[in-house]
Amino acid sequence: MLRIGSVVLGVQDVRRAAEFWGRALGYVPRDGVVEDDWVVLVPAQGGAGTPVALGRSVTPVQSHPRVHLDLYAQDAAEQAAEVERLVALGAVRVDWDSYPDDPDFVVLADPEGNRFCVIDTAHG
Repeated sequence: MLRIGSVVLGVQDVRRAAEFWGRALGYVPRDGVVEDDWVVLVPAQGGAGTPVALGRSVTPVQSHPRVHLDLYAQDAAEQAAEVERLVALGAVRVDWDSYPDDPDFVVLADPEGNRFCVIDTAHG
């Protein structure tokens, strides 16, 4: 049976993206090295989590990507704190034109412009 081995994001600056995602997720380079064109980040100290691979790409960022990451927060307070932490690391808030009336998610973009969401999993 197949399983997801990693999630791959295309980025222009692998080192900048590795710094952001490493700090955002508490991940480290799998082999201890960040190449100019590729790195696989894994949970620090053998923790659980899906690896995130970053590969150099010249493809432009999509404003409405077909695939994106959802990062889960336990509740609204944790969601708000994590959004602020991620913005302090270099993420930007996205003025998303498709928010529902009572969203359980906040759309952000990493320093490369890749969109991702921070989800309040306790939202009713």
